[in-house]
Amino acid sequence: MGLWVDTDFGFDDLWALLVLEAEGVAIDGVSLVAGNSQLEQVCANAFGAIHHFGFSWPIYKGADGPLSRPLETAERILGPKGMRSRGQFLPNVPAFPVQEALPALETWLDSEGPKDVLAIGPLTNLALAYRSFPEKLQRLGTLTWMGASRARGNHTEHAEYNAFADADALATVLQHGAPLRIVDLELCRQVTFGPADAPVLEDGLLADLLGGYLDIALSRGRERMAIYDPIAALAVVQPSLIKFERVNLSVHTENDSRYGQTEFNFVQSANASIGTGIDPKIALQICMKALKQR
Repeated sequence: MGLWVDTDFGFDDLWALLVLEAEGVAIDGVSLVAGNSQLEQVCANAFGAIHHFGFSWPIYKGADGPLSRPLETAERILGPKGMRSRGQFLPNVPAFPVQEALPALETWLDSEGPKDVLAIGPLTNLALAYRSFPEKLQRLGTLTWMGASRARGNHTEHAEYNAFADADALATVLQHGAPLRIVDLELCRQVTFGPADAPVLEDGLLADLLGGYLDIALSRGRERMAIYDPIAALAVVQPSLIKFERVNLSVHTENDSRYGQTEFNFVQSANASIGTGIDPKIALQICMKALKQR
């Protein structure tokens, strides 16, 4: 599998990368985008993860903000590092030079073999790519994206965060006919975990980050936390676990309270696929196994 990952590198992004690793998927490249936190912090998280976990995939620096709006991060929920913790955080390590994402993505598309993208953040980098070399992106087999919501949002009343962060980018990707497979909030909310489900991890840093992620729910009086980006990774490595249906997706791009709201119509001509069902028990087992293997 020729897989490229585009990410704003919060904890569940890291978890998704660990799922891919546990399932034996080789990652050709990882492009970074501002979202969960400012791009500088996103890069710092990637550097720290490479240092701590020994990842060998190359990383590339992408967009530092949306196509046409000021950046609004998820730091009010996730904290200044874009991920919460019960103690330890990813180490601060010296930055090393990284290439720009767009030329690297273009070069990758020119190489041999199948091409699939997993996007687990705002779609800004992909929108810029579609604007720059749309013909080369015709080589994509799938663009799997964790984003959007068929129901309530999580960043605003109407919008899921990755859609809200750059709705114009989502609209651009749709306009170019991307082979979009969507793992939305409602699908992810089918797979949850609570304190009793959390494995005992030898890696104290990973345990603290998992605990911090769970605390997002516990601090709001909820007993269980939904799993987001790792479910999108499962859609790539074990697509048979998820039921996908063809759908027409549109996104609200007017600059008002509904910015980023997504609407799904199963009657109109389809422009995307959406995951509507999953085996939550098996999905949870695979996600937790990826952490325990570390």
